[in-house]
Amino acid sequence: MRLLYAFLPILAVRLASVFVVQTYYVPDEYWQSLEVAHKLTFGYGYLTWEWIQGIRSYVYPLLIAGLYKILALLQLDSAQLLVLLPRILQALLSAYSDYRFFVWTGKRKWALFLVLVPWFWFYTGSRTLANTLEASLTTIALSYFPWYGESTVYLWPAAICCFLRPTAAVIWLPLSLYHLRKSRQNVLELILKRFVLIGLLVAGLGIAIDTYWHGHLIVTPYEFLKYNIFNNIGSFYGSHPWHWYFTVGLPTVLGINTLPFIFGIMETVRKSEKYPVSKQLLITIFLTLVVLSAVEHKEFRFVSSLLPLCLYVITDALSRWSYRASRTMLWTTALVILVGNVLPAWYLSTVHQKGPIELMPKLREIAQEYRDEREHQANILFLMPCHSTPYYSHIHQNVTMRFLTCEPNLEKKEQYKDEADRFFEDPVHWINSHIPVHPLTALPSHVVLFDPLAESISVFLRNYGLLHRIEHAEHRQSRTGRSILVYQRLKKGEENAFNRGSEDQEHREQDVHDHPSLEDLPLANENLFN
Repeated sequence: MRLLYAFLPILAVRLASVFVVQTYYVPDEYWQSLEVAHKLTFGYGYLTWEWIQGIRSYVYPLLIAGLYKILALLQLDSAQLLVLLPRILQALLSAYSDYRFFVWTGKRKWALFLVLVPWFWFYTGSRTLANTLEASLTTIALSYFPWYGESTVYLWPAAICCFLRPTAAVIWLPLSLYHLRKSRQNVLELILKRFVLIGLLVAGLGIAIDTYWHGHLIVTPYEFLKYNIFNNIGSFYGSHPWHWYFTVGLPTVLGINTLPFIFGIMETVRKSEKYPVSKQLLITIFLTLVVLSAVEHKEFRFVSSLLPLCLYVITDALSRWSYRASRTMLWTTALVILVGNVLPAWYLSTVHQKGPIELMPKLREIAQEYRDEREHQANILFLMPCHSTPYYSHIHQNVTMRFLTCEPNLEKKEQYKDEADRFFEDPVHWINSHIPVHPLTALPSHVVLFDPLAESISVFLRNYGLLHRIEHAEHRQSRTGRSILVYQRLKKGEENAFNRGSEDQEHREQDVHDHPSLEDLPLANENLFN
């Protein structure tokens, strides 16, 4: 009964995060899961270069695709459910992993409290990220790890983790060596009958799935390592100094919990014989950070799998400290940790970068209802940094859409620049080079952009009227802004800025999109802008 009482608040918090967290974090939440599943199930969508090159496994998207297929068979495949149910599925898995954390730590009160309050886990625990899945599987595997026994059940979730995210092996290599060193079983027999056998079974099934869906024999973990580690393709998307995970990455993920984590480190170092599990976890955390620091491209989410290890160290230290602390100190500590996590969780989940999520229902309505003069459906152009929004999974209409791509330099060309970089260097030139001149109906029916860009392409936007302005963030950056703007192309009879007379004539020479009236144009047989 006590376990049920512990699981219910965990489940409530994780399910609540599905509805509270309504902001944009990273593109992979959609483009490496939902978009892939949508294309698999409904036959249309977009696959990024990672799927063309085969560095991603289809295992996780197939789980979501199975959910989509059930909805389609029941004729319940509304865009709202396509967005909501995968997040609920991930939230349930995260809730189970939180429950396993509670069991692993000896069902301590501090464990239940600390697994519920971390801002980063609330922020990401229901997102459809491979990193979230990895963190959940890591926690589950740790809860079955033979800290005081001989069980090898943990090898199954650990092996799945390593297949989906090969960098997870950095965590499990030192832990596996620790297991082999402390085990009373025959080491060779343990390796052959458990480690190798389970590894081969998981890898064989994963390779079979990926080979079928990629269409040729492929080992995605090898491809992942080849592109991201050996060829350092990840640095194309940004690089950080070697110490970033130590000084910024992990402290940010922990937030206010960094303070009790430091306390846990000090206690473990001073009394290592009393904290054998925490000692091994700290060794694993340190080695993992060292190895990950050798890779140029670094992100907060890449250390999310270390969160349960850190929380265990905190739980272990605070539980022992609680016996000698006063009631006032206990409640003060808990309150500081709670408030210190609630504030960033609320802000990042409801305020910061909320624009893309609020944008998609409006685009969905446009995709469903809009028809131009020739009864053509909407065709939407995103003039934003690549992958700034979700895509077909949130619209669920087979309309033409186009965004600025950002493939890395796979062919190692000299002075390479991706399409997004070329656009932002000279937006007017890119538009004049890529958007058809005639007829007017060949222009995209809708243009989506961040507000700082509007001034730069104001001449082009004379053919459009502002339809929506959506709040996004508090600060302008080089390529993003405070608001997302949605423009709709003006139809025949609507006021158009390029017909206003002499005051704009001086600008017209720079724009190739000065068109004759619609009455003088031939019918457009197709949409050419894509």
